[in-house]
Amino acid sequence: MRRLICLTAVAFLAVAPPFAAADEPLEDLTREEIEVIVRDYLVEHPEVVIEALRAYERQVTEQEAAEAAKALSELSDEIYNNPDTPIGGNPDGEIVIVEFFDYRCGYCRRSAADLFAVRDGADDVKVIYKEFPILGDASTLASRAALASRNQGLYEPFHEALMLADIGFSQAEIMAVASDVGLDTDQLARDMEDPEITAYLARVYDLARALGVNGTPAFIVDGNLYPGALSRSDLEQLVEAGRS
Repeated sequence: MRRLICLTAVAFLAVAPPFAAADEPLEDLTREEIEVIVRDYLVEHPEVVIEALRAYERQVTEQEAAEAAKALSELSDEIYNNPDTPIGGNPDGEIVIVEFFDYRCGYCRRSAADLFAVRDGADDVKVIYKEFPILGDASTLASRAALASRNQGLYEPFHEALMLADIGFSQAEIMAVASDVGLDTDQLARDMEDPEITAYLARVYDLARALGVNGTPAFIVDGNLYPGALSRSDLEQLVEAGRS
């Protein structure tokens, strides 16, 4: 309660002079006396708290949006041009969808088919896949396998298979999916140990942190950040907006 009073004291002080003038100057009151006055006022006028919280929420939202826009601009090269980042769809597509994802994220998996449908349904869409394993060792293992599959030119089919497979993401299950899409699993296991994959995943973590991406999935479409899952209709609307 004391913290709430302190947070809303500014709102009270804006209307306090008429009350303070009747007795003693506000600066002569103790902290405890001010808190009692503020508490009593807030009990009688709870709408002040609601208005203050709404204004604070607006301020936070606007600040976060401004910071995200700044980061998107400053980090555009890392977002769009990192040669170690897998891409899909049309490599020269004018409409770019960036996705931060984790193979074990339920929302990522549920939206995967929609993203693939949008990608395959247009010839001007490029997808940038940001491997962002944040749900434990099994997620990291899957991401390492996916990134290692680039050496055999099968990242995208392997990525799709991992996203759509009903597995627990043990190494044996991941390798079984890899074999199904035509990967040499012995080579894949060796390539997964490449320290450059570790360095790349660290860069993605740093990028996500700088952009304020704290969970998966998160999308960047037409230069705007969208935290959370997007449906097929959402993606199609954003793609169409990007064309106009």
